[in-house]
Amino acid sequence: MSTPPSNVPTVAGILGDNDKQVRAKVLSVIRDIKPEGSDPSDLTDIASRDRVVADAAAVPVRPAVSVLMLRDGREGLEVFIQHRVSTMDFAAGVVVFPGGRVDPIDVETAPSLTVPDPAAHASAWSQSAIAEESEGWRVLLATAAREVEEETGAVLDPTGLRPWANWVTPLGLPKRFDTYFYAIAASEVVSAQHQTTEAHTSEWRSVTGILTDEGEGHLKLMRPTFVLLRELADFTTVAEALAAERIIDPVRPEFPSRRGS
Repeated sequence: MSTPPSNVPTVAGILGDNDKQVRAKVLSVIRDIKPEGSDPSDLTDIASRDRVVADAAAVPVRPAVSVLMLRDGREGLEVFIQHRVSTMDFAAGVVVFPGGRVDPIDVETAPSLTVPDPAAHASAWSQSAIAEESEGWRVLLATAAREVEEETGAVLDPTGLRPWANWVTPLGLPKRFDTYFYAIAASEVVSAQHQTTEAHTSEWRSVTGILTDEGEGHLKLMRPTFVLLRELADFTTVAEALAAERIIDPVRPEFPSRRGS
C-alpha cells in the first residue's frame, strides 16, 4: 500500500495509442448519474434511510472533512479508499475516503498550522458555511491531518492539501454532515495503510476500477463519492488533477428532488 517507487512508470509514460483507446473505452462505459433521489448512490446508506426522523429540520449539520489521497498507477489515477463495515449507523457497507467530523481538539491545534497561501484556502471555501468562522479553514486542515493519521497511520503535510469540493447531507437523514473534501498527492503522504475499525479493508484502487465495480454492483458509493470519482476519471495523472482550476460550489441537495432531470 506504499507509494510506488519513482522508477515505476506513470500512466502518462506508459500509455500508447492503443492503451489510450482502451482507457477511453473504459471511461465511456462508466454510467451517468441519475437525478437526485433516483440514483443507486442515493440509496446506498440503507442503515440511515431505515431510521425515521421525527423532525428533519432539527438534525444538526456537523462539519466534517474527507481526503482524496491520489497517486499515479499503471491503470491510471489511483485513490486510497476504505470499505466501511456493515454495522455502522451511517454509510454502512459503502466505499469512502478517509476522514471524519471536526472535533474540539482541531479547534485547539488549528492556530499552529501554517500554509504558504492562506488567502487561497479562505477563498476556496468562501461560499461554504465554514467561511462564517474566523479562519475556519485552518480547523479543516487540522481535522484532515488528524483524521488521516488516525484512520490510515499516514502523516500528511497540510500545505499539500488542495480544497476540492463541499457537500452537505440531504435533509431527512438521521445524521447530516457539511463535508469538505481535499485532494493531496501521495508524495505528500507517508505510509497510508488500513488501521481504522470503521472499515474492514483499506486499499489503493484505480479510479476507473472503482467506478466499474460500482456499475456492476460489486461496490456501493454514496452520491458525493461517485460524483467526485467521475470527475477524477477525466484526469490522467495526479499532477494534471491538482493543477486543474477548481471553483468550489457547495452542493446542498434536497432529497428527494428532480434537480438534474
